Amino acid sequence: MTLQALDQSNETEAKWGRVLICGGTDWANLGRTKKAGGAPQNEDNPDLPHAHILRSLANVKAVSVHTSHSGCHVVVLDIYGTAYLFGRNTSSCLGVSASAVPTISERTPRKLRPSHLGTPPSTKFVNAACGRAHTLLIDDNGDVWAAGLNTLGQCGHSPRPEVSSFKKITGPWNKGGTVTDKATSASCGITFSLVLTESGKVYGFGSAEYGQLGNGRTGEHIATGNKSAFDIESDPIRVRGLENKKIVQISCGQQHSIALDDTGLVYVWGTGGYCRTGLGNPKDQLLPVAVPKFATDVVAMRGEFVIAGVTSSAVIDRQGMYWLAGKWKNSGDGSGGQPFSNFRILQDIMSCRMLGASCGGVTQFCFCPSEEDGNVMTVGWGQNAHNFELGLGDGLPKSATKPQEIFALKGIDVFQIAAGAHTSFFLARPNDKLSDLDRYPEVDSSEICTVCHIDRDDEGADLLECEKCETPYHLNCLNPPLSSVPDGEWFCMSCTAESDSTSVPPPSNPPAVPAKPKEAKVSRKKRARPEEEENGKLDHEEEEDEEEEEEDDDDDDEPPSKRARGKKGKGGATGSRTTRKRK
Repeated sequence: MTLQALDQSNETEAKWGRVLICGGTDWANLGRTKKAGGAPQNEDNPDLPHAHILRSLANVKAVSVHTSHSGCHVVVLDIYGTAYLFGRNTSSCLGVSASAVPTISERTPRKLRPSHLGTPPSTKFVNAACGRAHTLLIDDNGDVWAAGLNTLGQCGHSPRPEVSSFKKITGPWNKGGTVTDKATSASCGITFSLVLTESGKVYGFGSAEYGQLGNGRTGEHIATGNKSAFDIESDPIRVRGLENKKIVQISCGQQHSIALDDTGLVYVWGTGGYCRTGLGNPKDQLLPVAVPKFATDVVAMRGEFVIAGVTSSAVIDRQGMYWLAGKWKNSGDGSGGQPFSNFRILQDIMSCRMLGASCGGVTQFCFCPSEEDGNVMTVGWGQNAHNFELGLGDGLPKSATKPQEIFALKGIDVFQIAAGAHTSFFLARPNDKLSDLDRYPEVDSSEICTVCHIDRDDEGADLLECEKCETPYHLNCLNPPLSSVPDGEWFCMSCTAESDSTSVPPPSNPPAVPAKPKEAKVSRKKRARPEEEENGKLDHEEEEDEEEEEEDDDDDDEPPSKRARGKKGKGGATGSRTTRKRK
């Protein structure tokens, strides 16, 4: 799930950054246990042990990234309102037929603008949400578009196996074809979705089985074959009990929801298993209930930010304290046998003033100002992180039972995290430390200037590489020529024009299988692939998960404290890429 940093600045310009990725990239097989004697890890789609700049989006000014704690697909939005979609295309959740395109590679994301869906050319996408197998996109007109699994109406259309391309949802916010109350954000569980409007109203659609629609009923009844069935609301309905509240944030777990109003009160509803609602009991809540912990006269103790995990809920209060409820690990305090029945502070990070957080399949991430240097410190923890989704670094444990500073991100100005089922994404503002990070995937980089085609190494001529494509240029071959290597990021004219363009041709079906990348030259250090590791399975909701849980051996849970500050992956670049030159 995605959570933006708390932004209390007065900036009017959209905050943007570069997309970083760590964890699994083998979208087709993530979370699916290999059979004995089965195929080894796909070397073309490795697990990334630390955060890499995603090369395909290295020149994109991204304002938000969205994924699901229970899914393996991603949506990135840029400053121009373009959506970039990639990952596992389960049930056509990326808006293209899954039978034709089962996955979309992170190397070649699908590029989509609202105009491709029939809106005016100036329309932008401003928000998105991902479920396990469905996706919602919101444009700046306040309309909501949906694609993916729709067996229970979770796409806001009459139940059918799937919605294979993005289709507009008709809801109370746009009845009669005119938007009267703009949709501004959304969140998705497995079988349901929520939409928040500009006026603070919340609407839900999908399955009512656990009360996750907040309408006061499940509609349980006996169906064919003496099986229980539940209400399906494919037309968006108003969440009851919040009529006189202005809700400013919503977040969905697999089968529960959490919301925040403009006064700092926190509301929860849906399934209460593992006490994930933080109300002290595992009962399902069919209507929103205010969490007593944050219903206080002490304003500083009220909520500032909320986020729902698979079987947990988290709140950042107005002091920046991080509160957690439910099941968020597999053993010990906070596990299924000993869940946090009420919201509790984690002692390990109680001195940190958190700016943002995100809950993945088995991971938890937070970030806060570092006491050491005042920069952003990124913290993560979680058990059974089989695909390096914590991003602690190569040679370090994949999992951590307690919060750990992610030293591979030390000095990186992270302002948003989107933790997925097996992969984690970060948005970070450009700086020198960011430029030092490895790129993924590797590309074959020439030693010869692409303009003059002359090797002038003996003359000491500087060779400057583009941050994205790594095409090399002599400084005096550029137009206009440069007298010295520029500070900060540098992109060639082609990549700059590509990133600045608001004109995107209608998308065609992307290739189902990405081409194998070229082998890197000997002159460039080649990153070592992570050791082959058996893919683990996500501890998803027991009543809905299609994947079985695996027991954690706990052998790799605790990384040594303060080990490998800022350590790069094996073979990673050691010099700043923005000042890279060849002599």
